Amino acid sequence: MFYLLILLLQMKLIKQITDLNKAIHKENDLGFIPTMGCLHKGHEFLIKESQKLCKKTLVSIFVNPTQFNNKEDYKTYPRNLSKDLKLLRNLRVDFLYLPSVDQIYRNKNLTKITLKKSQKILCAKYRKGHFEGVLDVLNRFIKLISPKMMFMGEKDYQQYFLTRNFFSKKYKTKVCSCRTIRDLNGAALSSRNKLLKKDDLKTSGQIANKLIRLKRSIYKKNAIANINNKQYKEIIKKTRENLTKKFNIRIEYIECRNLHTLSTNVKNKPFKIFMSYYLNNIRLIDNF
Repeated sequence: MFYLLILLLQMKLIKQITDLNKAIHKENDLGFIPTMGCLHKGHEFLIKESQKLCKKTLVSIFVNPTQFNNKEDYKTYPRNLSKDLKLLRNLRVDFLYLPSVDQIYRNKNLTKITLKKSQKILCAKYRKGHFEGVLDVLNRFIKLISPKMMFMGEKDYQQYFLTRNFFSKKYKTKVCSCRTIRDLNGAALSSRNKLLKKDDLKTSGQIANKLIRLKRSIYKKNAIANINNKQYKEIIKKTRENLTKKFNIRIEYIECRNLHTLSTNVKNKPFKIFMSYYLNNIRLIDNF
């Protein structure tokens, strides 16, 4: 308990909006990293990027109930505040905001956020209301914090893509993307990895490496044969069948999408392979 108090003395811990206003009202060069806690090296990378580019850094930890389309998923989402506090102190984060649900959602008058039909792809297609919840809570955070820059990881590229487009004209806050940080075996770091068994983590890494090699192969084929969109889909279809059979996983989607527009037009365009799958009932996402 004494050690925890020492940690908090070196980092401003904020729980109330009134205290948040007092702490940051003079900060005009503030970097913001929104998180749901259970922090890992991917979050560390975001924090360090903020510290490079901004004078002060604020991290929030808030497991947002409105972005979960499954109540059980919300209940079982991994949490470890004690470990998170130690990590943030070691990184010399300036501010930690730990709001309650009532604090964040006390303003009932904000405009309801909806996605266009064309945006209901990938995770938005399978997780009804998820991104509406994400955009709503980020909108509330930015209104409260007014950061100069907000940092997001590319592991959830669709989230970054929607957030950047949604806020680019609405606020002065710049939404910055940071590369996906991977484990030594290739698996993308994620808080949900805490729910996986050791063998499942190994499988996740094997799947990631296969898709990394697949992307390299596609680029090589495209350079040689100038493959078209139909051929891309055939390659992905065969990959889906092979992965399902080899690893006994349930694949929600695996698609090639244009890096800049998220459209399916990828011929001679930079692209990413997006994937969502269930590994022993734990939903994982990645892109390559």
